[in-house]
Amino acid sequence: MIRTIVIGLGGNALIKPGEEGTAKQQLRNIGDTVKQICKLVEEGHKIILTHGNGPQVGAILIQQEEARRKVPPMPLDVCVAQSQGEIGYMLQQTFAGRSDKSVVTVVTQVLVDGKDPAFKKPTKPIGPAYTEPIKGIPMVKTHKGYRRVVPSPDPKDIIEKSVIHDLIDNHIVVACGGGGIPVVKKGTKLKGVEAVIDKDLAGEKLAEEVNAELFVILTDVDYVYLDYGKPSQKPVKVLSLKDAKRYMKEGQFPAGSMGPKVKAAIRFLEWGGEAVIITSINSLHKAMKGHAGTVIRRA
Repeated sequence: MIRTIVIGLGGNALIKPGEEGTAKQQLRNIGDTVKQICKLVEEGHKIILTHGNGPQVGAILIQQEEARRKVPPMPLDVCVAQSQGEIGYMLQQTFAGRSDKSVVTVVTQVLVDGKDPAFKKPTKPIGPAYTEPIKGIPMVKTHKGYRRVVPSPDPKDIIEKSVIHDLIDNHIVVACGGGGIPVVKKGTKLKGVEAVIDKDLAGEKLAEEVNAELFVILTDVDYVYLDYGKPSQKPVKVLSLKDAKRYMKEGQFPAGSMGPKVKAAIRFLEWGGEAVIITSINSLHKAMKGHAGTVIRRA
């Protein structure tokens, strides 16, 4: 069966643990991911890609701040746009010669609510990890170290949705990169706001807009786990919508790791999507055949 599939790239799809994130490293990592995706394209599926940008947009923001004495710094929403171009270019370059379909990157704006409480409570980690917190910058302690956090409002609408929809029949489309450029409405106009939208929640909104049957979230682990990191840890191969909601309430999926992914899966299934697959990059094709990954369905 030919499907419209939205694939969210995260984790080691772009930068693997311990890497600096050089262009050479990212191109090599993207190459491994593209090999998997090309198999789906060859099978005739319509593919729409989205991706995270936490390390990249954090690095761009540092570049802006460090160079402020010589050139005017750009705000965070513009940095998100820059990261969309950067990663989109790398994807386009990597697909070249590997697929008969052309790849197009859409610089995508995503509507958010200017009164979203997330603006008063930054939670989204971006950029590198530090051994100590930096004075004057909101930071959170993660397993990697201290990381800068920025607001992460909920995505409400995709501004370029009609353009994306027009492209998917004949192209591999890259859209909503880094969760999309966050914008608010000011009358009939749009205004960028300084934030980074969660890529999984934005990817789910994208999946709705293109009427996708399947939403795939690629991450660092092969499965969704219960009791992750504990001696009782166990993988979940099949998960119902009802159980996904129950485990979320029980706190099985923390906000800083699997939480947004399962939340996005719940939204997609409640909207009417067929299924959500959560797995690692290298297990993508096996997961599509039902031999790997966690599949979440309505029942």
